[in-house]
Amino acid sequence: MHRRARTAMVTLCAVAALATAAGTPPVARSAPSPAAQTAQQRVALPVLVDCLWHPQVRPSEFMLACGDGNSRLDSLKWSRWDAASARAEGVNWVNDCKPYCAAGRFHAYPVTVRLDHPQPWKKRPQLSHYTRITLVYTDSRPEQFSQTMSYSLWD
Repeated sequence: MHRRARTAMVTLCAVAALATAAGTPPVARSAPSPAAQTAQQRVALPVLVDCLWHPQVRPSEFMLACGDGNSRLDSLKWSRWDAASARAEGVNWVNDCKPYCAAGRFHAYPVTVRLDHPQPWKKRPQLSHYTRITLVYTDSRPEQFSQTMSYSLWD
C-alpha cells in the first residue's frame, strides 16, 4: 500500500509541477545592453562611388572626370565623414587642355571638398552614397571656374 501511495504522491507532485510551469508567465527578457543598442543603431556611413562603381570611404584620391581623366582630386585629408556630409582638404589637378587636352598640362589647385545629399545607391540599396560634391578653390583656380563649383555625382 505504501508503494501505491508513493506512486500517487509522485504523480500528484509531477502534475502540480507541470501545472505551475504552464501557468507561470514567461521570464521577462532584460533590455539589451547599451553596447548592443549602439551596434543595432549603427548604420553604415555614406560612401563615395568612384568611376569603376566601387564604394569608397575617405579616399586619398578621387577622379572627377571619369571619361577623360582631365580633373582629379589628390592628397585628400578628411576631417569629417558622417551620415550628412563629408569634408576634406586636398588638391584638384586640372588639365588646361591647351592647345588641346592631349597636349595640355595639369595644374594643381588647393581645394576644400564637401560631399553631401546622401541617397540610397541604386546598385546597392542597402548603402547610401553622397550625390553632390562641392569644390571651393582656396587660392587660384582654373580659368572659367568659379571659386565654388558644385557637381552632381553619378548613381
